[in-house]
Amino acid sequence: MTLLAVLDYASVIVFAISGALAASRAQLDLVGFAFLACLTAVGGGTLRDVLLNRDAVFWIAEPSYILIACLVAAGVFFTAHRFENRMTALMWADAVALSVAVSAGAGVALKLGQPPVIVALMGVATGCFGGLMRDVVCNEVPLVLKQGELYASAALLGAMALLGASYFDFPPVFEFALCGALTFTLRAGSLIWGWSLPVYKSRPPRS
Repeated sequence: MTLLAVLDYASVIVFAISGALAASRAQLDLVGFAFLACLTAVGGGTLRDVLLNRDAVFWIAEPSYILIACLVAAGVFFTAHRFENRMTALMWADAVALSVAVSAGAGVALKLGQPPVIVALMGVATGCFGGLMRDVVCNEVPLVLKQGELYASAALLGAMALLGASYFDFPPVFEFALCGALTFTLRAGSLIWGWSLPVYKSRPPRS
């Protein structure tokens, strides 16, 4: 198993947890849990593979990704009541998944020889799109769009860190670790300490 495949499996598992937790907050049945878990788990990677025109979308080439997401959904279905605050658990699972998925998305694009801009964008798309679809389906304000929060910006900076490390020919493990660590640190800082970007504030029109 390649390092990129390991990252894909890891992001599928943790994003599936966040999707299933969202399903528990919406009080869905087991099928709803599986649907949201799979949607969240493979949404970003599907967009990445379609845009990069890969030979096969990763979960079609290897259906075990879907099976794993469904198993995770079933596990959360029977254990979600044990979480003291399911929204907090969802946010942290999402943060971990984001950091792993950005590394996987940027790594795939880099391996395919894509230019730096595309590598960065594929990292952002892979990390953000699954969670975006999850939140839209659950009729929630997407985390990626919440005012000022470091989410897409954290993903972008993480992908850029991977690009920088690859320019200096660091080992792939270091590149992925640097990308994931920076993405997670920025996202965690936003959750814990309120790190944020400035938001637009309307001003009265000039006379």
